[in-house]
Amino acid sequence: MTSMLDKTPTYRQPALTAREIEILREWLVCESKSEAAARLYVTAATVSTHIVRIREKYARVGRAAPTKTSLLARALQDGVVSIDEL
Repeated sequence: MTSMLDKTPTYRQPALTAREIEILREWLVCESKSEAAARLYVTAATVSTHIVRIREKYARVGRAAPTKTSLLARALQDGVVSIDEL
């Protein structure tokens, strides 16, 4: 007999590009889009554009992430970022 705790949840993952993952990870560990942009040598608008696209991809697979906190939760669930990196 298996319990509910024995089951690992499965999630549909969006098809994020390597660059989207790079920008998402940097933004999640920074205080702002401006700080992430400076670390990646891009503009804050570029970071914003990527974050919008990432959110759209999560919404398309039924896992909306309208806030930074919810996007962090999705990234943790999908193994994009780990607790140790934060």
